[in-house]
Amino acid sequence: MRPIQDQVIVITGGSSGIGRATALKAAQRGAKVVVAARSREALAAATREIEAAGGRAMAVPIDVTDYAAVEALGERAVRRFGRIDTWVNDAGTSVYGEFLDIAPDEFREVIAVDLLGTIHGCRVALRQMRNQPDGGTIVNISSEAGVRAVPLQTAYCAAKFGVDGFSEALRTEIEHNGWPVNLTVIRPASIDTPFFRHARSKMGVEPKPIPPVYDPAIAADAILYAATHPVRDLPVGGANAAISAVETVAPRLLDAGLARVGYQTQESDRPTRPGEPDNLFAPVPGPGAVRGGYGGRSFSVTTWLDTHPNIKWAAWASMALAALAAFERSRTQSREHFDQAA
Repeated sequence: MRPIQDQVIVITGGSSGIGRATALKAAQRGAKVVVAARSREALAAATREIEAAGGRAMAVPIDVTDYAAVEALGERAVRRFGRIDTWVNDAGTSVYGEFLDIAPDEFREVIAVDLLGTIHGCRVALRQMRNQPDGGTIVNISSEAGVRAVPLQTAYCAAKFGVDGFSEALRTEIEHNGWPVNLTVIRPASIDTPFFRHARSKMGVEPKPIPPVYDPAIAADAILYAATHPVRDLPVGGANAAISAVETVAPRLLDAGLARVGYQTQESDRPTRPGEPDNLFAPVPGPGAVRGGYGGRSFSVTTWLDTHPNIKWAAWASMALAALAAFERSRTQSREHFDQAA
């Protein structure tokens, strides 16, 4: 796998949030970056930031629900830079509200953007990468909501569960054919991006991320790690590990907990106004941004360990040895007490 400074990286959803943070970090490390999104204004602003950071960038306005447009994105990237080393599927949208309050066309659009957009990107990337001598990497952005669903986000959760299932199936086909392509699924916890402010709300108030919230830089670092290391799945944020553990051992308990507090943890105190713009069917006006102003944590121990596996396994080994030593001491002391009593 090429180092980042030698890579050509395509990022859908590159005008905002995690995608934009990844584009900026990749450019700062010397990569050639192709950013794609619907908003020409936000793409232009992102491109200026990338070039100001010393990177080379190309902006391509597309809607990922249009396969022909995604195919043209791949063709333009190859014409400009000669190849595609990493393709990041990050375009996303959501509708917040109870299932019966979400119109069928709204539900369909979330599936089209979040799931079909990822599928379109994978098809274009794979057709290019399988024929490259050194292959490439596909990074699909899922979510902790792709492992454990939450109320008020039925469409988004359905799409992210779909991304996970599709990625697993596609990965086995890649391995069966022996193509030199890595496929990584990134699962961010709540990230401090404009995603929540841009989402459509049927709740009467603006959505907010479920705490704890993490900074987009952590997700960007995880994506760039996947671009240079063959990793299967990579959670972002310690909340993922905790939720996955509870889901495994006590899913009914998690059901009850989310039914009790899952609404209030996603409802802000800011009422929505009629006609307020959202990004469900069209981009939100403005230059875009990386952060949403929710105060994300700047460090995650679990993600850092996942991206430093040698230290992670050394830590696990040390804890195992310490536990074994404690067990042996306890057993020795018990034997001594028994002998004395005898």
